[in-house]
Amino acid sequence: MKVDKKIHLENECGQGLRLSTGVAGLDRVLGGGLTPERLYLVEGNPGSGKTTLAIQFLLDGVRRQETGLYITLSETSHELRAVARSHGWSLDGISLYELVNEDGLDLDSGQSVLYPSELELGETTKNVMRQVEQMRPSRVVFDSLSEMRLLAQNPLRYRRQILALKQFFSMRKCTVLLLDDKTSEIGDLQLHSLAHGVITLEQSAQEFGPERRRLRIGKMRGIKFDGGYHDFNIETGGIRVFPRLVAAGTGVEFNSTAVSTGSAELDEMFGGGLTPGTSTLLTGPSGVGKTTASVRCALTALERGQHVAYYLFDEGASTLLTRCAKLGMHLQPYIDSGQMKIHHVDPAELSPGEFASNVQHAIEEDGARFLVLDSLNAYLQAMPGERFLLLQMHELLSYLAQHGVITLLLLGQHGLIGDIRSDLDLSYLSDGILAFRFFETKGTILSAITVVKSRTNDHERTIRELRLSQDHGLQVGPAIRDFEGILTGLPTYRGDAPMLQVT
Repeated sequence: MKVDKKIHLENECGQGLRLSTGVAGLDRVLGGGLTPERLYLVEGNPGSGKTTLAIQFLLDGVRRQETGLYITLSETSHELRAVARSHGWSLDGISLYELVNEDGLDLDSGQSVLYPSELELGETTKNVMRQVEQMRPSRVVFDSLSEMRLLAQNPLRYRRQILALKQFFSMRKCTVLLLDDKTSEIGDLQLHSLAHGVITLEQSAQEFGPERRRLRIGKMRGIKFDGGYHDFNIETGGIRVFPRLVAAGTGVEFNSTAVSTGSAELDEMFGGGLTPGTSTLLTGPSGVGKTTASVRCALTALERGQHVAYYLFDEGASTLLTRCAKLGMHLQPYIDSGQMKIHHVDPAELSPGEFASNVQHAIEEDGARFLVLDSLNAYLQAMPGERFLLLQMHELLSYLAQHGVITLLLLGQHGLIGDIRSDLDLSYLSDGILAFRFFETKGTILSAITVVKSRTNDHERTIRELRLSQDHGLQVGPAIRDFEGILTGLPTYRGDAPMLQVT
């Protein structure tokens, strides 16, 4: 069966036919892909990924039996094939027209050399047009415009040549990517005004860890696209774009009846348990029991038959499993069955956009309905600043709420007793807050727990003791009514009620 050479993607909003870029995430950012038979500018500094994107664009055409042409003024065909091999690609089916060749000028062989001091810009443009006339390609990549800018020597002549190419390609029904390494003067937007759309690729070095890459759609005439910056990686196999998470309009129907945490006393404190579609912030100093409490809730969700996604930033997965097993909470059988997935996250390696994309995959593909982020302190290190973390978390929590996911967020605080502080305040974003505190009595350090906030249930306002042991696991005692000042870490005993006795 013959495949139609013009296979387009129809936008949900009915905005017309689209042509895939070859990068699924970029197609989603563009609302379906590019408008065919138009000229687009792909700009970015050297190493930002322009060539990789261009090759993916042409390879997508090969898969759809479209003719592709790569016109290069800056790289040799040998270098382009080396780039392709690094990704496991073959450039068979793509015609390479190389304007740089050490063998000399040969206009009739399909290979030619360009010496800016010897060859006029107009002749170069004619060579390109001649090659397009011969091949009649559907997709064209022109790499790069910086050489043409040098040949033109003045902005007026440069603009005229780009206009001539634009008119020529439009008459031949070509979809064209013009690559530019941003060597023009700052503020020079000639290409932006001439192109139908502009895709800007950026990369930035971090003080620690790998460089971060992101892209932005500068403009795209006639179509609606997702604005702002979108993270992307260059991996073996090509560019992978992580569209910025937009929660609006992604919701599904779900049962909002509260479910058990696995502890009857903790359920009482929450006023009935955890409500689907809500997020709960577990806050307190290190070692007080936040992770154990979250695992107890996650294990109960597993026992109900739900899928759980656990994002672990601070400790190793093996350490977590060993520690929980000693408390009688065995997670390994659920991991083996695929019902629970523990994702060990290195914040130095993972961009915020990639993390949000992984969460989306866990919810939409794996069916997770219980999610734990342990902890937000490490996640903060993946963000360029606190303000961006709050915006990112707001969108992520909105997305999880619209899918009926129960989310637990763990936030470590500085200090053990007395003045306890955290790096950031997420209390207003969370639907519930479960606060943990150490307190001292009779030469012993104990743990206390209290529900500070719940938007969905009439929660208790009591403070209870929390104990962790191998025999009893997580144990929550009755309300502590004979102590004052527990939350300060320096309580005063004013009664005779006994504390939890764990043997």
